Amino acid sequence: MSNGIWTWAAACVALLCGAAHADALDDIKARGTLVCGTQNASVPYAYQDAATRTFVGYDVDMCAALAKGLGVALQHKPLSTEARIPELKMGRVDVVAGAMAYLPERASQVDFSLQYLQGGIKVLVKQKSGIATLDDLAGKKICASKGSSSAAIAARVLPKAHVLSFQDVASCYLGLQNDKVDGFTAGELVLKRFELDSQSKGDRTVLLEQATYIEHIGVVVNKGNPKLLAAVNGVIRDMDKTGALDAMYDKWLGLGSIYKLARTFKVEPVDTP
Repeated sequence: MSNGIWTWAAACVALLCGAAHADALDDIKARGTLVCGTQNASVPYAYQDAATRTFVGYDVDMCAALAKGLGVALQHKPLSTEARIPELKMGRVDVVAGAMAYLPERASQVDFSLQYLQGGIKVLVKQKSGIATLDDLAGKKICASKGSSSAAIAARVLPKAHVLSFQDVASCYLGLQNDKVDGFTAGELVLKRFELDSQSKGDRTVLLEQATYIEHIGVVVNKGNPKLLAAVNGVIRDMDKTGALDAMYDKWLGLGSIYKLARTFKVEPVDTP
């Protein structure tokens, strides 16, 4: 009798432990929906189209591709830059395709998929400022979006500059135009939009040629979900093989965009040197 009770108890514990450690992929499949987070105001990654009021961008398309690849519907959730990891950790999103670059401190909290995007972090300054190199930023005020990899990198590679965190990239650009800061650091594509915008209004701005860092960007999932991570990696590999990743890149960053860039990155681990 005693052995039977212990056997029953052990079975219950095993079931409870199994439920507690269920992979998020199982939940996604059961509910039939992938909740995919992106940034909420970062052109061309994820932003609200002024005409349609819907969210569009490279990362929004990536969310749609992931949902399709997993065979479920998409629920897109726009997030502020600093909320990307907290929202994931609290279970409010299943994955984040938020133009999130690999950093060791991030990798200690979350898991990164294979690289689906790569880009440089640069600095935007006013053309009339006389700032021409990263060395010229010593003693200058440099703005970065709160919680961004740009902010973390700037603190490391620009130790002689005063790095300030503003709420978002739009606030940083406004600060630059209003002379509250001397420079604005972010992803090259984000800065390129502001540089082009300044040609028709405000003081003209220019991008410094030297990058502060090359970002290796992956989709982020919560730790302890190997099945979901493997499934996401499978979708990205398939997109690479079929040309779907090239088409998405061309639409938002390549010949179909204002940037006219050529894709040079490989689908590989984000921590590849």
